[in-house]
Amino acid sequence: MNESPKKSKILVVDDEPFALKLLERQLTQLGHEVIPYENAREALGILEAGDHVIDVVFSDLQMPVMDGVDFVRQLVRAGYNGHLVLVSGEDPRILKSAEKLASAHGLRVLGSLSKPATREQVQQRLKAPATAECEPAKPQDVPYQLHELCAAILEGQLVTYYQPQVALSTGSLLGVEALVRWQHPRDGLVTADRFVNRMERYGLVDELIRAVLPAALRQAAEWQQDGIDLRLAVNLSMDNLTSLDFPDFVVDAAQATGFSLSKLILEITETRLMHDRLISLDIMTRLRLKRISLSIDDFGTGHASLAHLLDIPFDELKIDRTFIHSACHDESRKAIVKASLSLARQLNLSTVAEGVENAEDWQFLRATSCDVAQGYFIGRPMPADQLHQWHAEWKCRYANL
Repeated sequence: MNESPKKSKILVVDDEPFALKLLERQLTQLGHEVIPYENAREALGILEAGDHVIDVVFSDLQMPVMDGVDFVRQLVRAGYNGHLVLVSGEDPRILKSAEKLASAHGLRVLGSLSKPATREQVQQRLKAPATAECEPAKPQDVPYQLHELCAAILEGQLVTYYQPQVALSTGSLLGVEALVRWQHPRDGLVTADRFVNRMERYGLVDELIRAVLPAALRQAAEWQQDGIDLRLAVNLSMDNLTSLDFPDFVVDAAQATGFSLSKLILEITETRLMHDRLISLDIMTRLRLKRISLSIDDFGTGHASLAHLLDIPFDELKIDRTFIHSACHDESRKAIVKASLSLARQLNLSTVAEGVENAEDWQFLRATSCDVAQGYFIGRPMPADQLHQWHAEWKCRYANL
């Protein structure tokens, strides 16, 4: 909800008379029309009656009869489409959980406030962009069919974009992550999250990696010849780790381009369990013996993270964007990031932070022991021919950070 000269009509629900009066006064001083209620059921009644068009609801969490979580559920049932701010004196983690729940219900959440909030904090909440996790499915998100996915591979419709990875200590360009895209004849450029899962379901990921990896290696070798010596990170599906000849395919593909195996990182997501743990362990151990690095991707979001670190010869840990972005403002995220980095140091793993979206994320990571960063603040995924221009622009930006 952006700041606007329009006066908002705000419903405030809090069973504590003093807290209700304080928030009512703060909002009135900010120029808004306030409707205060101590009883959540009565407040819900005016929404259901439709007598008032409410722009924003401020709701306490800890209330008798109907608590804030129940009230959120009833707002959804009533079809409320305004904005929501949650207020509470409870543990900030409880407040954050309730905020996430409301957002997941599809409500337009402006954020939360811990009691007692200042007028400046209240004003800041009203300026915040709303978030809602459950948005209507888009027509273009209709699952792609087998014949379309096969055509993507066989007809050369797959293209590779590259996202830069830089050293946090110096800002130097260290490498790129290769990210597959689909130049769809009807839908334009389609991102991996919209088709790779379908390829896994249809058993096409082996064909996918055998198309993507050689092309990425050729491009990295070209950069090497131009004097840009980069490491190359490529994503693997767990389904790629079921064929015992996979390490030999990787070696042959690298040797065909002259790209050094020691500069190749294979990122393995942990969001899916291994189908055959013994075969997967066989393949990953052979890859490491060939001096290929293995990165545990999206660390902390999938299955048995710590068990994987114990059993599998990973040499890099990649911290998921879920924890990185806005960690400087969130004590729980901050604690998880610091604990992950400490664990990596003790296990002698290098670390990569993904999801660095703004200068605050960057400065937070600069104060940690993290080695490498990537994210929109540094550079978005781009076609190979744009890397030189991005690099020149990044060096100027970094000098001014």
